[in-house]
Amino acid sequence: MRPEDHAKAAADLIRAEQTGEQIGLLTLRHPEMTMDDAYEVQNAIYRTKLADGRRVIGWKIGLTSKAMQYALNIDIPDSGILFDDMAFDHGATVPAGRYIQPRIEAEIAFVMKDALGGENVTRDDVIAATDYVAPSIEILDTRIQRSDPQTGKARTVLDTISDNAANAGIVMGAERHAIDAFDLRWVGAITTRNGEVEETGLGAGVLNDPVESVVWLARRMAQYGQSIEAGQTILSGSFIRPVECPSGTEIYADFGQFGSVEVNFA
Repeated sequence: MRPEDHAKAAADLIRAEQTGEQIGLLTLRHPEMTMDDAYEVQNAIYRTKLADGRRVIGWKIGLTSKAMQYALNIDIPDSGILFDDMAFDHGATVPAGRYIQPRIEAEIAFVMKDALGGENVTRDDVIAATDYVAPSIEILDTRIQRSDPQTGKARTVLDTISDNAANAGIVMGAERHAIDAFDLRWVGAITTRNGEVEETGLGAGVLNDPVESVVWLARRMAQYGQSIEAGQTILSGSFIRPVECPSGTEIYADFGQFGSVEVNFA
């Protein structure tokens, strides 16, 4: 893809977010698309949003579970950017029409007290740089069609990465924990929709340990000249399948002693 192709794709995705009208698969528009191209589209969105006054509050990591990697036929995670207008309070109601096809995932969030970056970041570096961990929900949305209506072709990870890794929102629980207060591999959540259990899972589903997910992110960002900044929040990856959230949905993620997160969709 050419730089002007990256810019056009980013502009189309931003327009889709603003209008609620999805665009077609970028991988059909650009069959030659690579993962570097996908991140270039994402970075073009990032630059536009910064110019519009948005502020980066953190990063999300996706495709950390084997189930999701198998579903998309890829063997590595992906990442996206959290902006300040994506944050919702615990118990908040998302306004009707805010998203196109919202879904949620339960995750462990890391809030950093120190900057973190470089190709040689280690597990110990992540632990030392973390201020606290907390229960969280990620809100997903798709500004790209999930499949092409003419050919039936499904979107690929390249479409998803271009679309800011399908990131749309973050809801943080009230609880705050030292990173060594729990074995994060055994921290799990029972996620209910309108009072019925939809999904359950454990932190070990995230690259065997959510800490390793943050290691992966820091190393990947180094390849693009980026780093995690102090104060930023990292969504380490979901250990449940996405839960659809049409209008009228009430979501409650019960993390047991780790805490809980609630969000509603008007």
